[in-house]
Amino acid sequence: MEIARSKKAGESLTWNDMQRMKYSWNVLLEVMRLVPPLQGTFRVATTDITYEGFTIPEGWKIYWTVSSTNNDPEIFREPEKFDPTRFESEIPPFLNVPFGGGPRICPGKDFAKLQMLIYLHYAVTFFKWELINNVNPPKVPASMHPLPSEGFRVRLERCSQ
Repeated sequence: MEIARSKKAGESLTWNDMQRMKYSWNVLLEVMRLVPPLQGTFRVATTDITYEGFTIPEGWKIYWTVSSTNNDPEIFREPEKFDPTRFESEIPPFLNVPFGGGPRICPGKDFAKLQMLIYLHYAVTFFKWELINNVNPPKVPASMHPLPSEGFRVRLERCSQ
């Protein structure tokens, strides 16, 4: 809202505005932590791995689920709670990876971030939102494309600018 107040009517966002949207980015990171855009990924064990008494032989495929990290209370305190402030401090590498990590990181990560910030800014500053089917919390089945089972219907009303 601070950025919206600093703009004249009809004035577009600038790159500097985008850099100032730290809290908005934290909100988006928290949304992606709770409902990750990718549910998991396969990797191949490059050596024998022993974990908690079980051995995974070299060459076997391993499936890692994002939620196994995103909902781990040792990594994210109170993981079921929506808390964008958890991203105010640096998160260790590979613990929040909505765009992947390392050599396989999404090449469009920065463009996606820009698009999400612009959308969020205009959705919040130009519209009043009203949730129509208020199912709290919404039931979101685990799937490759998580969507609320009851839908997520909102009424949008354009605000006067």
